[in-house]
Amino acid sequence: MDNPSPEIQHFCQSCGMPLTNEVTSDNPDYCKYCFADGHFTQDCTMDEMIEVCVQFLDEFNKNTGMNLTADEYREQLRQYFPQLKRWQKK
Repeated sequence: MDNPSPEIQHFCQSCGMPLTNEVTSDNPDYCKYCFADGHFTQDCTMDEMIEVCVQFLDEFNKNTGMNLTADEYREQLRQYFPQLKRWQKK
């Protein structure tokens, strides 16, 4: 008996947001908040993007069932973001 393969979750390669049809930009690697009209919407460093994401910590905690502090979330993002396409060292 074949098991259906689970849906692969894709994430924005700039901010890490789960990509759904509602938020995906014209570039399938990025959300519409990070990428629009062929370019990034913000010219920022990885650390600046982390601070943008920390503003949404309450929503992250609610959606994941976690209860991270801002400092814990920052540290997680510092580990995760270098794996995203936008922040990889060239």
